[in-house]
Amino acid sequence: MSGSELHHRPRGVRRGAALTLVFASVLATAAATNSLPRSDEKSPALPLRAASSTVHGEDVARAAAEAMADGKSATEAAEEVVSRSGDRWGAVYDKSEYEEFEQGLDGRYTGIGLAARGAAGGLVEVTRVQPGAPADRAGIRAGDTVRTVDGASVAKRPVTEVMALLRGDSDARSAPAGSAVVLGLERGGRHWTRTVRRAELTTESVTVATLAGGARLIKVESFTKGTGARVRDAVLDAPAKAGVLLDLRGNGGGLVSEAVKAASAFLDGGLVATYDINGGQRVLNADPGGDTTRPLVVLVDSGTMSAAELVTGALQDRGRSITVGARTFGKGSVQMPSKLPDGSVAELTVGHYRTPAGHGVDGRGITPDVQVSERAQERARTVLSGLGGNG
Repeated sequence: MSGSELHHRPRGVRRGAALTLVFASVLATAAATNSLPRSDEKSPALPLRAASSTVHGEDVARAAAEAMADGKSATEAAEEVVSRSGDRWGAVYDKSEYEEFEQGLDGRYTGIGLAARGAAGGLVEVTRVQPGAPADRAGIRAGDTVRTVDGASVAKRPVTEVMALLRGDSDARSAPAGSAVVLGLERGGRHWTRTVRRAELTTESVTVATLAGGARLIKVESFTKGTGARVRDAVLDAPAKAGVLLDLRGNGGGLVSEAVKAASAFLDGGLVATYDINGGQRVLNADPGGDTTRPLVVLVDSGTMSAAELVTGALQDRGRSITVGARTFGKGSVQMPSKLPDGSVAELTVGHYRTPAGHGVDGRGITPDVQVSERAQERARTVLSGLGGNG
């Protein structure tokens, strides 16, 4: 499983999984700005205040207001209600956390600019360094091993936790730009330490590479603003008969509207997903005019979550792709935001989505057509070649 600094680590049930939500707060924002895809004029975009009509939303708002009246923390009172509710993905964010959350969805974050994955022996290996970022300027390179962060060993720790340490995440908020983190590194048997100062960065949500034979590898790290258009442009720029390997491994999700646009690059309209909100069903449709003939393989793993699962399920159910890898995470619930009296925000689960064939994803994940755990990309390229995609 790989990780990137863009994604926050889960902070228990009260914090949910920031930046890994399928619909999250941005579903409401998309509806309010008419950027949420509609099925037809009779199926309007999701109302902004959907969450406030649920009993859980009322309970949280009431608890927050009563706490404020008693001179106590509204945020802490709200967190207590959410933690007791049993809502696995429910979360409460204070004002600064929510602002950071929205910045992440805009493709901005504070960190040092690297991605990593778990390696043999419980080690953490750097897989990518963002050009010009603090890690790049400090001489850190792909292939380096991160052994310690601020003097503490990270061996056998989940990659998501290591990424959180690099960002400086705590139960309060992430460390600010300019703060320092000390990394213990290894390269070719040589050990050294480097002090790196965090900075405000923008993400590279989509990277494109040409594989042997001319096929295109499109790696999507997350569905932040503009991701869908970048996927579409990468497909349009590929040679006419070149296949595409769409790599969604480690993709924690993001904006559902961007996920729909990404799926639209390979579909000519039609259903992407359905979702239920407070007893009513809505649909998400692809835009017309996508490439429906180019050979396509989607690569997934246990870190493929939420919006990335939406894309995976749509392309698999529509018969548009062959999916290769490991079963996906299984995050298919819909969260909506409710603003609390002190400016904090509670997000509560109000529904679930299903793939075009009607399969629920939440708690189940998506099973690939070709299940592999080792050398998955190599196997995916073989499958793509078999489809005539010059993989």
